[in-house]
Amino acid sequence: MSDFDLAFKKLVEEQRRTSTGQRLEMLNKDLTGTRKLLESTLWPILKSLDGIVLEKEMVSLSGVKIYVDVFYEPLGIAFECDGYVAHGENLTRDRFSFERMRIRSVAVRGYRYFPFSYDEVDKKPEACQRAIYELMGRYASAPGSALMELPVLEREIVRLGWSKGGEPFTLAEACKCLLFKDDATRVILKKMVKKEILSPVGSGTLRHHAYQLTQAADALMV
Repeated sequence: MSDFDLAFKKLVEEQRRTSTGQRLEMLNKDLTGTRKLLESTLWPILKSLDGIVLEKEMVSLSGVKIYVDVFYEPLGIAFECDGYVAHGENLTRDRFSFERMRIRSVAVRGYRYFPFSYDEVDKKPEACQRAIYELMGRYASAPGSALMELPVLEREIVRLGWSKGGEPFTLAEACKCLLFKDDATRVILKKMVKKEILSPVGSGTLRHHAYQLTQAADALMV
């Protein structure tokens, strides 16, 4: 059994044990889409399921209870994974209106609604991950987050790295991000390399022209 399988099993068991009523019913239903969403998109980014709430219960604007597939508490992000047949072909007018009200209910509570289709999660997981990286890069600097402990210029470089979805970024991109020239930007990047937040891409040269976030940078999201 993989690390993800163990973590997911533990998460589901814990949340079923502490749930009652309709939320428990939701947690006892088929969680295939939720599992796929976590395994293909969030697990590669977060490296854990800490802070994840399954079937997050809320009260809608109309007063009825609504549920979100996956809720990431540290940043208040509501993730969902919907199949086309269940939510597209068979969608009635009333259900369509209810779904719009449901999205508004999430928004008025200050949460960020971030839905995916099952096909996207299944067939294009890297694209989904890049979208999540960019979202978290924009909002992971909430008060109390680990990112806030970094100097402001280093924070902007971390956000740049997240927006690249884990791919390397160039010195030119870093300069544009900070609005600094090459030499001043290199000073910032070298400091971040010493802190092991960045790693230079390539070897054998005194001056590096591309950099990549390390696993230590991923930990700054929470």
